[in-house]
Amino acid sequence: MFIQVQETPNPDTLKFLPGQDVMSSGTAEFKSIEQAQSSQLAQRLFSLEGVIRVFYGHDFISVSKTDNKQWLLLKPRILGMIMEHFSSKQPLMIDDAVQSNSSDINEDDDEITKQIKELLDTRVRPAVAMDGGDIVFQEFTDGVLYLKMQGVCAGCPSSTATLKHGIENMMRHFIPEVEEVRAVEDIS
Repeated sequence: MFIQVQETPNPDTLKFLPGQDVMSSGTAEFKSIEQAQSSQLAQRLFSLEGVIRVFYGHDFISVSKTDNKQWLLLKPRILGMIMEHFSSKQPLMIDDAVQSNSSDINEDDDEITKQIKELLDTRVRPAVAMDGGDIVFQEFTDGVLYLKMQGVCAGCPSSTATLKHGIENMMRHFIPEVEEVRAVEDIS
C-alpha cells in the first residue's frame, strides 16, 4: 500500500491519501482522544505525543500537530498506523458516528439558504477538501453567513483570508443577500 502525503496551507497539518475511500459519506473530525472513541485509527493517532486533530474526508486523512513537534519524527509513525489500519481491513468507524453534513439541502431551507448550500457544495468544499479540510454551513441570519472550519482549515493561518477574500466575495457576488461571512468557533 502506498500512502501519498501532501503539505497543506497549515504548516501544522499534513494530508494523507491512502489511495482508497476513507469516508463513504460525510466527514469526521476529532480534537481529542475522548472524541475519538468511535474510531480506533483516530485513537491510535492521538496516542502519538503532539497529535491534536484528526479529520477524515472522502479520500484523505488530515492530521494536525502541536507547533513544538516535528513532522520528521511524527510522519513515519502516522504513515505506519494508517497503513496498518487499512491493510487490516478494519472499519474506520466503530459505529455509525459519521458526522452529518449540515450543508445538505433540506426541504425546510429557504431559497437563499438552498443557494448558499449549493454554492458551498459545488465551489467551496471541493476546493477546500483538496487542501485537507472542510467548511460546513452553520446558519444564515440577518445577512451573516456562519461557517464552521474543519480539518486543515481550523487553525490555519490563511483561513481568515480564505474566508473573507475568497468565500465572502464569491457569496456576495452570487447571492447579494449575503453581506458577511464569519467563522463559527468550535468550543468542544
